Amino acid sequence: MLNQPVLVYDGDCAFCTTSVNFVTRRLRPNCAVTAWQFADLASLGVTQPRAEREVLWISPQGTVHGGAQAVAKLLLRSGGSWAWLGGLLELPPARWFAHGIYRLVATNRARLPGGSPACALPADRGPGARTPQGR
Repeated sequence: MLNQPVLVYDGDCAFCTTSVNFVTRRLRPNCAVTAWQFADLASLGVTQPRAEREVLWISPQGTVHGGAQAVAKLLLRSGGSWAWLGGLLELPPARWFAHGIYRLVATNRARLPGGSPACALPADRGPGARTPQGR
């Protein structure tokens, strides 16, 4: 069991790193933040392919949320006016919309400001790709 939630992101992706730095500086969520490349993924209960594919939020109880739902959990944990937005992103149809937007951003992160070739996702690990476990 963890002491606090953990946000796991792709440290090789300049867009992801810039986004996480902005969020931690502005929103100040009460959580640990680590690049998957430096995390003990097995102890967090996630695989490398999943960590490469999407941002992850691991609760202190070990529940893993990925993509848009990880963002929703981050916003909820940030409190204040951000918490209502996080709560909204957990409810349909906002949840479905957020998932689509997240997939669009994740798929194109190499083309976004701050993106680089290292941000490109392998085709077999892009958003929505199936892992061997069917996730």
